[in-house]
Amino acid sequence: MMAHFSTSSPKSSSPSPSPSPSPPPSTIGNDIKLAHSSLLTADCVCFDVDSTVIMEEGIDVLAAYLNKGDEVTAITTKAMQGHVKFQDALAARLELIKPSKQSIEDCLEIHPFEFSPKIPELISILQKRGVPIFFVSGGFRIMIEPIAASLNVPPSNIIANTIFFDPATSEYAGFDATELTSADLGKPKAVQYLMDTHGFKTVVMVGDGATDAQAKPPASAFIGYGGVADREVVREKADWFVYNLGDVVDLLSKEEEEDVVE
Repeated sequence: MMAHFSTSSPKSSSPSPSPSPSPPPSTIGNDIKLAHSSLLTADCVCFDVDSTVIMEEGIDVLAAYLNKGDEVTAITTKAMQGHVKFQDALAARLELIKPSKQSIEDCLEIHPFEFSPKIPELISILQKRGVPIFFVSGGFRIMIEPIAASLNVPPSNIIANTIFFDPATSEYAGFDATELTSADLGKPKAVQYLMDTHGFKTVVMVGDGATDAQAKPPASAFIGYGGVADREVVREKADWFVYNLGDVVDLLSKEEEEDVVE
């Protein structure tokens, strides 16, 4: 299966206008200083995928492809706002769409995901700093693995949900309810698992949803992202809340520049 990805920068053949001044970095958050210091000293950064790494909710794209979009989107919205237990929302959505392996592969081919602005640059700069990147998602491994591969994140660094398929027909056959992110409070459990397994001390979680905010603790800091979906519950809980991931890139780049000068 070939996967296609695009960035969000529009293409134009007309001359580019003079660049406007960059907006000031976000000053929204409960403890921006903590978020900055944790990011600069992190030995692991975890990213949510849907509406964070990419500009879509993967299950909503799949549901729309299978003509179940409105019903599934309503459940997704309630889950991301924290109004429905995640495990209940996951089971309900999958029961509605019952995707076959072929339908998922066809969906990914026809509807390529779009990276959120600055995501490739942000992940690249963290990797150059030697910081391991993990994708911790309530989405589906089969849909996330091509995204991870395109960003040089190995499959072993994905914690996500596994869909089962009938070995004879490849039709939907349920999901793995033992995956850490298949239930509510799965993301703090996933972060704790990474800390216990790899010895990480300073973990930063980046995401757009209520389930991402739950990752702290044990995560040292939570950076909320509102560039795709602006959720009040996330703004209220984030140590640092950004609408532009360029703010995070700039923070890391500035430190690198200062290190060079020194």
